[in-house]
Amino acid sequence: MRRLIANLLLALLCLVSPLLAQDMRMDTYCNPLNVDYTYMIYNSSKDISYRSGADPAVVEFCGEYYMFVTRTHGYWHSTDLQNWNFINPGENWYPQGCNAPAAHNYKDSVLYVCGDPSGVMSVLYTDNPKSGNWKATPAIITNLQDPDLFLDDDGSAYMFWGSSNKWPIRGMKLNKNYRFIQEGEKLELFNLDPEKHGWERFGENHADTVLGGYIEGPWLTKHNGRYYMQYAAPGTQFNVYADGVYVADHPMGPYTYQKHNPISYKPGGYINGAGHGSTVLGPGRQYWHFGSMALPINMHWERRLCMFPTYFDEDGIMYCDTRFGDYPRYAPTVPGKKGEFRGWMLLSYNKPARGSSAVEGHTAAGLTDENCKTYWLASSNDETQWVEIDLQAPATVNAIQVNYNDYKSDMYGRYPDLRHRYTIEGSVDGVNWIRLVNRSNSFKDTPHDYVELEIPARVRYVRYKNIHVPTPHLSISAIRIFGLGEGKAPAQVKTFDPRRHEDRRDITLTWKPVKGAQGYNILWGIAPDKLYSSWMVYGDECRHLMKCLSTDQKYYFAIESFNENGVSQISVVKEVK
Repeated sequence: MRRLIANLLLALLCLVSPLLAQDMRMDTYCNPLNVDYTYMIYNSSKDISYRSGADPAVVEFCGEYYMFVTRTHGYWHSTDLQNWNFINPGENWYPQGCNAPAAHNYKDSVLYVCGDPSGVMSVLYTDNPKSGNWKATPAIITNLQDPDLFLDDDGSAYMFWGSSNKWPIRGMKLNKNYRFIQEGEKLELFNLDPEKHGWERFGENHADTVLGGYIEGPWLTKHNGRYYMQYAAPGTQFNVYADGVYVADHPMGPYTYQKHNPISYKPGGYINGAGHGSTVLGPGRQYWHFGSMALPINMHWERRLCMFPTYFDEDGIMYCDTRFGDYPRYAPTVPGKKGEFRGWMLLSYNKPARGSSAVEGHTAAGLTDENCKTYWLASSNDETQWVEIDLQAPATVNAIQVNYNDYKSDMYGRYPDLRHRYTIEGSVDGVNWIRLVNRSNSFKDTPHDYVELEIPARVRYVRYKNIHVPTPHLSISAIRIFGLGEGKAPAQVKTFDPRRHEDRRDITLTWKPVKGAQGYNILWGIAPDKLYSSWMVYGDECRHLMKCLSTDQKYYFAIESFNENGVSQISVVKEVK
């Protein structure tokens, strides 16, 4: 009887399967952001093809949002910070694409932008950014890399800039009413101090103590009368690329290093990095921080975009929530929950996968290892190609993310009418299948397609069936399946030992493994109730070295375990002097 009921339910689901996914308004999003990234021309002379999006400048204008991104030959528009449409301004834009752009909304009357790749630029402006029509002020500012134009409430204007492993973040006042000509002297505001601030050290995991890190990408946010100057370090290609902040009572300083730093930091998980970004006040007056993530498969400048909810606590401390930073989170328009972790766990981690074909060295196992650098490469890109993931037990699937890889794409610039077409099916027994996702008639370019199922489905097997990809090869970095398993969440970590090194920038954390845990989140901060930072660690290795602390700061640490069924209670918080 139970089997008969299950078969009847499957038949019913097959009838409604076109409604199971997507084109309704989703209540969640998932990093990296699923926008139609531009194919870079920066390394085209070397025949290196890759998509990238980095250094996002997101600004609100007349109740809507605009996102300017390095070398994209245009910009994006959104009404909700979740769904983005590309605007091609044609000849009214930088022919090579802007570089590390800046944008500023002046009282909903004029939107200003700058970011000429040469570092020699005029300030562009428009009162209708949807039109793509821009004008340039008849004045040129020179020697600017990673500019940030800021207009204060009183109309005074400032330019900040910096991108160097030697020179600091600098600033100068401009005359907004006289063609943005410089007014006053240039000032040096602050530089990296890696001898004190461990996170500013160069290299993957801050491991390179020889080369100096880069300070770049200033972005100024005014909140409650104070000025929060954000900056990026130590290098965009590393997992530890992050944004820190200094605080002042005036745009030109003096600036003080905030005790909690960096504010935007995501060194662990599927895709890493959260630096060189911008902060915008979104729907419901919730702050959001946008940043750059590293996806160094085809080359180290291959990057993607991310966004995290951002807050100012009762002490004026600025921080971002990056815990479970590449899992589904509530969308910016969901009242009372904006940006919060949705609670859907990763069902596909290290689960068996098999495909219709594979090029040697790039099997379907690369789809489930939570390593963005590995990928499945099919022998062809036609409609006969498929891949199947066995979750090893029935689970409730709520969302699926398909992350494509540009393997030898030989594409440069922007292309009209790119689209990804596929379907995804689910099954409890591997025999009877229901449709979970239907992209068979999609007209969208979706390189990181995140689909929230309208009706959650209980399945064990998930099968991707290719129809069309816009690239010469079918290559996918990950198919990530989110939902909840039917077992128990792991137990609380009882034994947790943080040991600070003689070099106070470094700390080693050890803990006793928890049975059934998929991974762990290390949490830390400057007070027991300010554990604002997190580092996700997968697998059985219960020892982790972190090199991101400040020498003069006391910290508090805790840890939580997680698996496909949920998250444990947080451990006891431990003080580390």
